[in-house]
Amino acid sequence: MTAMNSPRDRYYAVWIIFFILGLGTLLPWNFFMTATMYFTSRLKDSPTNGEQNQTANGTGAVVDTRSVLESKFNNVMTLCAMVPLLIFTCLNSFIHQRIPQKLRIIGSLSVILVVFLITALLVKVDMAPLPFFTFTMIKIVCINSFGAILQGSLFGLAGLLPASYTTPIMSGQGLAGTFAAFSMICALATGSELQDSAFGYFITACVVILLAIMSYLALPKMEFFQYYSDTSIHRPSCDEENKMDLLGRENSGEKRPVVSLTDEDSTSVSVFAIFNQIWVMALSVCFVFTITIGVFPAVTVDAKSIVPKEHSWETYFIPVSCFLLFNVMDWAGRSLTAVCMWPGKDSKWLPALVIARVVFVPLFILCNVQPRNYLPVVFAHDAWYIIFMILFSFSNGYLASLCMCFGPNSKRDNVQ
Repeated sequence: MTAMNSPRDRYYAVWIIFFILGLGTLLPWNFFMTATMYFTSRLKDSPTNGEQNQTANGTGAVVDTRSVLESKFNNVMTLCAMVPLLIFTCLNSFIHQRIPQKLRIIGSLSVILVVFLITALLVKVDMAPLPFFTFTMIKIVCINSFGAILQGSLFGLAGLLPASYTTPIMSGQGLAGTFAAFSMICALATGSELQDSAFGYFITACVVILLAIMSYLALPKMEFFQYYSDTSIHRPSCDEENKMDLLGRENSGEKRPVVSLTDEDSTSVSVFAIFNQIWVMALSVCFVFTITIGVFPAVTVDAKSIVPKEHSWETYFIPVSCFLLFNVMDWAGRSLTAVCMWPGKDSKWLPALVIARVVFVPLFILCNVQPRNYLPVVFAHDAWYIIFMILFSFSNGYLASLCMCFGPNSKRDNVQ
């Protein structure tokens, strides 16, 4: 009977479209982070000024020859990414009632596309370090501001469909980082110049954004999407059973109710009333990503291998141990929630595990992060750094995905 009441997603076309949209939300920013070495290389001072900026650590073993802008780039980049992301994620809860969904999604993708086109063109243009630094930070603010609106609107769009259609968005976002890190490793293996590699990253990001725009424009033409997005259609309760059947293959032990996020519902329910119901999960997700963005890549990218520089591992240490390992394990953590959802939404272990992630901040700082002036290196061996990165990235994906799955449950339970 459920097959008679709702159309099928033929050839999984809608699923693929949401996967592409998920890929398009994070792939551009991941390519931007992957090109960190390119950005810092353009912030170097002249040799004379560089010698004046040399500072040594307490033991005198390591000398920092970086310019001021080069040494501050990762920290300022993290700040310019986190603050707009937080502000515009909160603002999206209010502007969605005033700005049409199509304008928010297409507009955000278009702005990000223009920013990356400009970034790609600037690869071939010479600029002084200070103007280049300032303009880069402005672009980071734009990317994360419109990226926050895009992600919020995209998850709201997925809320119109069966709950299993959130999965392709999460999967696409997980693949974005892995693809960017793998591209970085391939560029190093082929011996490409930093400028050529960065130009390739930015052009690839533009292609993916264009693909995401075309996919979104094709979405309303899908019969499956039309059925669930048409608020005038009265759907019997068997549709909800059909939605639960889709989730039953992933987790037969726990039934996750479906929350339909139509425009009609959004205008009649207070944002503050919803937040009052899901504040524990909402703050947990916020705290998980705060710890992650605060450490990765601002701190983790400065770790150094103890292997001699003559060995090729020194070249691939950060691309493999930092970027690729983080994204692979983050993807694994997100995927695990399909078969395991421990601890439960009402368990005190969940917020405890979320708060416990703060331990990764001192752990990474005490690794062989260079240069350093005050704190000693406690975990010098590469193995410590890799172990911490595995736990750090896996817990990020698993706990964030777990809280996002439990959030709608909290709202539905309180309503009932």
